[in-house]
Amino acid sequence: MDKKKAQRLKAAGWAVGDAGDFLELTDEERAFIETKLALAVAVRDRRKRRKISQTQLARRLGSSQSRVAKMEAADSSVSLDLLVRSLLNLGATQADIAKAIRKG
Repeated sequence: MDKKKAQRLKAAGWAVGDAGDFLELTDEERAFIETKLALAVAVRDRRKRRKISQTQLARRLGSSQSRVAKMEAADSSVSLDLLVRSLLNLGATQADIAKAIRKG
C-alpha cells in the first residue's frame, strides 16, 4: 500500500498494517514464516529448473505428490527439516539454501 493511501486510512480511523500485525506475530514468528516461505519457493523453483514433476520428487523423497504440493505451498504441516532435505535431494548446497533464506 502506498504511503498516501495509508495516511488517508489512518486519518479516517482505520488501523493499517500487514498480516503479521493483524495476527500479532512476534519478530521470531515473522522470521520463521519468512524462512519457511523462502525455502518453499526454493524447492518449487529448483524442482522446475531441474524439470522434475511433483510426483517424481515425491518418489525420490519416499513421499506423495500431495505432500510435495504442500511443501511448495509452505503448508503449516510441513517441517523446515523436510524443506531442507528436499532442497539437498534436488542438488542444492548449503550455500544455495542460505542464499534462498537471505532472498526471502
